[in-house]
Amino acid sequence: MRVAIYGKSFPKDSRPYIENLYEELKKAQCSVYLFGELDEFIKVNCQLDVEFKVFNNHKDLREIAPKFLITIGGDGTILDAATLVRKENIPILGINTGRLGFLANVSKEEIPQALQALFNGQFKINNRRLLSMHTSSDQTIDPNFALNEVTVSRKDTTSMITVHTYINDEYLNSYWADGLIVATPTGSTGYSLSCGGPIIMPGSENFVITPIAPHNLNVRPFVIPNNYTITLKVETREKEFLTSLDSRIYTFSEEVEIKLKCADFQIQLVQTDVQDFPTTLRNKLLWGLDRRN
Repeated sequence: MRVAIYGKSFPKDSRPYIENLYEELKKAQCSVYLFGELDEFIKVNCQLDVEFKVFNNHKDLREIAPKFLITIGGDGTILDAATLVRKENIPILGINTGRLGFLANVSKEEIPQALQALFNGQFKINNRRLLSMHTSSDQTIDPNFALNEVTVSRKDTTSMITVHTYINDEYLNSYWADGLIVATPTGSTGYSLSCGGPIIMPGSENFVITPIAPHNLNVRPFVIPNNYTITLKVETREKEFLTSLDSRIYTFSEEVEIKLKCADFQIQLVQTDVQDFPTTLRNKLLWGLDRRN
């Protein structure tokens, strides 16, 4: 079985978990391929006398065609991994060496159990919807999709911007705010949640529009079906605004229109018996925890 491993930035205390991961894959007789930056970390910090095959981009990964892609890091690592996988239908298993971990929700201590479940076929595939973005600009946006959210926000100013928002070409509202988030169910536990947006169960066919620090306090997050097209037109004093697709940031002039819709492919996340979404919510958000005891 071919398995690719992706990761970019590692604290030195990640070493035993990386070594543990490799040993488990070795016992299962997997052919292991490493992302280039991970390979460099292992050469310097780990005691693995192995010459790994390396991949560095989407094209390399497509040629390898691994059965699974395992990420080591946090949720941001999975967001980055999605830009490598794209339309290749390679399931992603996330091992969390970061902090929160809604997507990368296999803990470091659970690596052997999670891999055993993976090899025994004791897992489910969660298909996650994506937002695709198209603009009226000639600027190339590649990749042009987001797993978590697309955000428009102010640039080089403390003044608010106005985001004129249309749904299927029908006017919805002009948001006077620091910015506007359009999030998928996957992204509903990210930036949107911190701005007061609702948590949406994975698999729901919805997007949520969440304003960032709106001036009008009666403006609230708005959940819409994901088969709608969202058009954003921005007014700003600086004549430019920022647009981010997950963590990838672009600058546009205010003449540029942003069109968002559901992408024509999905990202596959592996869910083993080790974790599930309700358990992750309770653990990460401390639901039901009584601090008085």
